[in-house]
Amino acid sequence: MARTHAIFWAGLAGLLLASSAGAAELKTGNPKLQSIESVNFGPDGLLIIGDGKGAQVVAVQTGDTKPIEWGKIEGGDIKDHIGARLGTTGKGIEIKRLIVNPASRRAYVAVRKLDGKQDLIVTLDGQGKVQEFSLDNVKYNVYPLPTDPTVKTVVITDITYADGRILLAAQAKEKFNSKIYSIDTRDDSATPHWISTDTFHVAHNKWETDAPIRTVIPYTENGKKYLVGAFTCTPIVKYSLDDLKASTRVKGTSVIELGHGNTPLDMFVYEKGGKTYILMNNLRGFPKGGLIGPSPYWTAKVSHGILSEGEKINKEAVWRFKGNDPNENSSPYAQIIPEFAGVVMMDKLDNDRALVIRTQDKTSYNLAVVPLP
Repeated sequence: MARTHAIFWAGLAGLLLASSAGAAELKTGNPKLQSIESVNFGPDGLLIIGDGKGAQVVAVQTGDTKPIEWGKIEGGDIKDHIGARLGTTGKGIEIKRLIVNPASRRAYVAVRKLDGKQDLIVTLDGQGKVQEFSLDNVKYNVYPLPTDPTVKTVVITDITYADGRILLAAQAKEKFNSKIYSIDTRDDSATPHWISTDTFHVAHNKWETDAPIRTVIPYTENGKKYLVGAFTCTPIVKYSLDDLKASTRVKGTSVIELGHGNTPLDMFVYEKGGKTYILMNNLRGFPKGGLIGPSPYWTAKVSHGILSEGEKINKEAVWRFKGNDPNENSSPYAQIIPEFAGVVMMDKLDNDRALVIRTQDKTSYNLAVVPLP
């Protein structure tokens, strides 16, 4: 799930709702989503939902803007808590995404109820209390996604906003192609469009179009705006927004390789000690080597400054480690964070803490508040 600075979201609610007089008309009722594949927040509690099956993005006014405090979280399996609230068990649900509303610090969790294959959203307050978030009688905008005639099914892997555009990371399921969908909220007459990506996979030493982009954030450098994405196997790549034109292929710039055989899960930016970092958790696939720490779920802290690298890129991009030991931290730009071992999902809670769902054995899942490293 993608994570953004507040500055990138500033004015998004106005942009989205101002367009209600045009193509994206503000409605009241139930948007009748066919799926909930990815979610993110704009300002003032504006919930952005990616519905790949329904080929649409829906922006919902939650009205959730009053800040809450996070205290001691009750123990127990968070899947059991959510399952019980939805009339089933922990084994009866799949947790798909965890995000934090920056306006209120309330957590929102995208869940699939396996009985009936129903996608839902629940909220968690500062004590971990579970409530279902109803989509009945909400105010919302709908942005239909453009279609690619060569692709029947698209899965939305992440969603973010940059330079007046909603940007979706997506995977064309039949072809396993990586795509970016762009929706310009500033211009009602603008047609949403898709872009295919060419990415240099440092671990594979070649350009690829198939590996899926998993999580994205916006980035600005010297007044120029970019979309930054993390891919399976695990390069961090940036794309110029100026190059994201309709029905084209865009070449990315790979700036660092975190290690082959991994799948990025969540990524967000934070500041600490006057410096800016990217925090990204991953799932280790073990094609070579062993565990990175005690769990297949591991987290890397990456210097945000690596994004401005202009020479050591693509084939020359730096690696987090040298040699064959993925537990090594030889690069000054990235390091493993042991305190985040086992983190399956995460989001920034405030300036000092992250909210995480953690497991040690893939059978029990615990909600925790963890200091940012």
